[in-house]
Amino acid sequence: MSHPEITVLYFAAASTATGLTEQSVTLPASQYPLSSLSNFLVSLHPDVGLDKILQSSQWSVDAEMVDNVEEVTLKGGEEVAIICPVSGG
Repeated sequence: MSHPEITVLYFAAASTATGLTEQSVTLPASQYPLSSLSNFLVSLHPDVGLDKILQSSQWSVDAEMVDNVEEVTLKGGEEVAIICPVSGG
């Protein structure tokens, strides 16, 4: 059985760090906790500072903001967005 894929959308600092705005990612398991996605993405993009960016970012899954990443399990087909904090004046 093949592993499921999700689409990851990178915004702001996450896009700058990865050089991407969108990426198809094959999950390592058929039921993958959103809480583990951060470390997985950092392993795909090492040494670009993504880990620090993700620590202060929020997540959305299928255009719904996620309050608690521990409660979300990815099964494939989802669109996951990394929403970085934005400062401005």
